[in-house]
Amino acid sequence: MAHTQFLDQQLTISVATPKQEGLVQMKRVAQDEIRIRARAGAASFRRKPTLEELLSDAEEQLAILRRELDEDPSTTSKREQAAKLRAAQERKERVEEALRNLPEVEAKKKANDREKARVSTMDPEVRVMKMADGGFRPAFNGQFVTDTESQVIVGVAVTNEGSDQGQMEPMLEQFTERYEQVPDVYLVDGGFASHDGIEQASERGCTVYAPVPKPKDATRDPHTRLPTDSDNIGAWRARMGTEVAKSIY
Repeated sequence: MAHTQFLDQQLTISVATPKQEGLVQMKRVAQDEIRIRARAGAASFRRKPTLEELLSDAEEQLAILRRELDEDPSTTSKREQAAKLRAAQERKERVEEALRNLPEVEAKKKANDREKARVSTMDPEVRVMKMADGGFRPAFNGQFVTDTESQVIVGVAVTNEGSDQGQMEPMLEQFTERYEQVPDVYLVDGGFASHDGIEQASERGCTVYAPVPKPKDATRDPHTRLPTDSDNIGAWRARMGTEVAKSIY
């Protein structure tokens, strides 16, 4: 994304002033996500054999344009020549980037499905994700953290991970670095909660409120500590079973 550093600085600055005035406390924050539809179309996704073929074609086309320019520089204007070369070079670079992204996509598939892995030649970093309406489309996963009292957004990130699992940890790290403080309370839904994330937050002195998953055994109380639980995980289970936690959440 263009101007990422500038926009990141603007977020910090926009929150700093109301924070100094005491209008934004950031003692209790909540993280959520929004799926952002990408400009890449579903038809732009290609498998490895097709990507390799497209790369070969792009390299050949670029070579032809350069050769034509060398043989007869006067065939078109310099502006037209530059535009054609730039377009051909960008096409080649996008396909190369798609091939570089392919191993990451393959690694997330089962062994016998890896040959079906596809990457977009229009936007190699985009991934097909489940959207709010239940459909699957090329998209990015936008993450944001909000101060629950003022409703001010205090943290943002964009990832191409289709799952929210594991997204709490980097956002809490971002928050800590951006404001040099740790929120007292961190609210997330069940899609974000992981034992590692709860452990890391607890070690920082941050209390996590997140739903406890329903156990496979319907007779087991989900808020009772398991033998394998650490103190922090056990405390989280017990906490979420209280009326206070339900009210806060």
